[in-house]
Amino acid sequence: MSQPVPPLPGRGPTGRRTAKGSLSSTAAKRVERPAPLRQVVYEALAELIINRTLEPGQHLVEADLAEYLGVSRQPVREALQRLQSEGWVDLRPAQGAFVHLPTDEEADQLLSVRSVLETHSAKLAAGNAKAEDVFHLHHLQQIGLKALAKQDTEGLVAANAALHAFITELSGNAVLAELIGLVDRRVRWYYTPIARPRGRDAWNEHEELIRAISAQDADAAEKIMAKHTERTRQAYHERPAEPSGTEPHTPPGGKSPDPRRG
Repeated sequence: MSQPVPPLPGRGPTGRRTAKGSLSSTAAKRVERPAPLRQVVYEALAELIINRTLEPGQHLVEADLAEYLGVSRQPVREALQRLQSEGWVDLRPAQGAFVHLPTDEEADQLLSVRSVLETHSAKLAAGNAKAEDVFHLHHLQQIGLKALAKQDTEGLVAANAALHAFITELSGNAVLAELIGLVDRRVRWYYTPIARPRGRDAWNEHEELIRAISAQDADAAEKIMAKHTERTRQAYHERPAEPSGTEPHTPPGGKSPDPRRG
């Protein structure tokens, strides 16, 4: 004999909807879904652009990227369109997709805004940081110094981002954190080619900043961060010229594609 089917939450035995609010009294069991493939591909391509595996100006071939990522061309095409709308990729008629080549003016505008936001963030962090927070800042500093000793560009960029992100967290200002988050990816993009040239100077400035935050000296923290971000902006403008990277990609050996090559 078959068992009766239990009614859905919020409905009676006949399947009719019951009193408003019944669902809220029932333990919710949400269905967890993996991220859509187009989102995963978008994130992967964005990260390849940010860490300069895909260089500014580089020609992006859908088929090569699809093979490299192990997906079909459709999610790659969708990801490239989204990246184009966000300014990471240029789609040129009859030529295809290219990694956006930022102008100095674009970089200057973003790094100037970043300076204003992070300077205020450092000032607030100095007023809020506790002893355990300062300990964690020193821990992040050590991670950066280890990456510097290894001349590990990717490690330097990640450590720099982590330290700045924690200072933003210490600010306690959710709106400020949201605004800084909006520019974080592009800051990492601009910072990658200068992470090693800035090297020792940048991490010495971080050490100064941590001391000011530890001493709860808001004025000093504000001034040090202003100096730090301004020197990063200047270093970007003084960096060596970047390759144009506009040649079509040729898979090495004609087999496994490597999107690091233009």
